Amino acid sequence: MRGAGGRPGGQGLFLFGMVLAAGGLWLLFDSVRATTAPFGLVSGWMHGFGGAFETTSQAIVFVPFMLGVGLLFYESRWKAGWVLFGLGLLLLFVEILSRIRFFVNVKLTALLLMLALIAAGSAMMLRALRDYGSSESEDAG
Repeated sequence: MRGAGGRPGGQGLFLFGMVLAAGGLWLLFDSVRATTAPFGLVSGWMHGFGGAFETTSQAIVFVPFMLGVGLLFYESRWKAGWVLFGLGLLLLFVEILSRIRFFVNVKLTALLLMLALIAAGSAMMLRALRDYGSSESEDAG
């Protein structure tokens, strides 16, 4: 019977390592809190640019996307429409990701335990992928 990675043996070690790593990841992710910032990368730059582009709304990041969609509906073969559409999507993606702030509220000992669980479990899974058949490795060498 073939085990983890298509090699003989290691099924139990792989499963135990996967349980350890999954438990450590779950504990780590459970202790992280995500919030949003008032401004993202683009809207914060525009807001902080000497107040020249001061707005009460951050909807300005939607303008390239809306212009691109409008141009694509008008004439789908225009490259400018596709460029504005792609640039608008990229701008929205960057703006959303730059607003996310992560906070970890956990004691150091608990954090070290979580990281040790993840590392030990990952190492056990990798070790289980090794070949346990000694006759095959002796024949190759």
